[in-house]
Amino acid sequence: MEKPRLLTGDTPTGKLHLGHWVGSVENRVAMQKEYDCYFILANMQAFTTHINHPSEVRQHVFDVTLDYLAAGIDPNLSTIFIQSEVPAIAELTFLFSMMVSYSRVMRNPTLKDEIRDKGLGDHYSFGFVLYPISQIADILAFRPDVVPVGEDQLPHLELATEVARRFNILYCNVDPHVSDEAMTQAGGLFPVVKSKLGKVKRLVGLGGPNAQGQLCKMSKSLNNAIYLSDDNDTVYQKVMSIYTDPQRVRATDPGKIDNNPLWIFHDAFNPDLAWIQEAKEKYQHGKIGDVECKKKLAEAIISLLQPMQERRKQYKNDKDSVLEILKKGTIRANVLAENTLSLVKEKVSQDYFSREITYK
Repeated sequence: MEKPRLLTGDTPTGKLHLGHWVGSVENRVAMQKEYDCYFILANMQAFTTHINHPSEVRQHVFDVTLDYLAAGIDPNLSTIFIQSEVPAIAELTFLFSMMVSYSRVMRNPTLKDEIRDKGLGDHYSFGFVLYPISQIADILAFRPDVVPVGEDQLPHLELATEVARRFNILYCNVDPHVSDEAMTQAGGLFPVVKSKLGKVKRLVGLGGPNAQGQLCKMSKSLNNAIYLSDDNDTVYQKVMSIYTDPQRVRATDPGKIDNNPLWIFHDAFNPDLAWIQEAKEKYQHGKIGDVECKKKLAEAIISLLQPMQERRKQYKNDKDSVLEILKKGTIRANVLAENTLSLVKEKVSQDYFSREITYK
């Protein structure tokens, strides 16, 4: 029997961090044997914020690929590929852009949050507004059954399901009353994909709250992240800098557990549940200090990253091997995406010629 298909990926704007791990990458590694996995490096979407730095985008493609391999993505089980080398995605983006109104795109809360957080005001490119449509094409080109995502990507996935439904009804003559689960059985081309959230929906960063009093999520741009590629000393230093209860001046002062990054991180990364429970009790009664708790956390994170460091060594100085993995993955991705595009063109009566993509 064929495996169910999985599609997800990252925009290569920097190295992956612990927020990516608990948000999606951990699930990807765990699901490789059960699913036919496709992982996209959305380098064209990186140009929405890095248009003036193309060489950085190129380097980040390799950085993220290395993070994938270090994290445990097996190129013998999974397909890692580059978005710009799969032309069907761009063609589907153009078609799908006709199926979503501008006002619907601008209601996307993730898009609005990015405009606000990056201080763009009205100074953003049309490509920035278009990238949610590009993400629809990223997904539907591979007709996956499941998409592991972080919580902030759910609005993009919702748009993809809307387009899948509309296409199936408009061009495949599927009854509008058919359930999402029965779309393909009823003749629809696109499945209405399901999301798979990580165990931590939105990991906080190392720093304190923002001007609105809210803890910021872990982010490259906010410089509040622990990266999967950080060495032990760097991890230790970053953990020791984590923001904790600001009202707790001395180790003997009672401390708050709720909304405290120290304990959010322990819950996410420390497998010693008995220690966490006991330490939380002590913390609330002023019987354990922040330093001791941070040291324990550093040990847990270093232990998590240790196997990744070992796998990273296999590829770090062998860029040709990484490039070959990307080439093989991109060739395989094109086979599936071209098949989808061919079926789409047939459904919309624009199937004039056949084509074959080759790489040298």
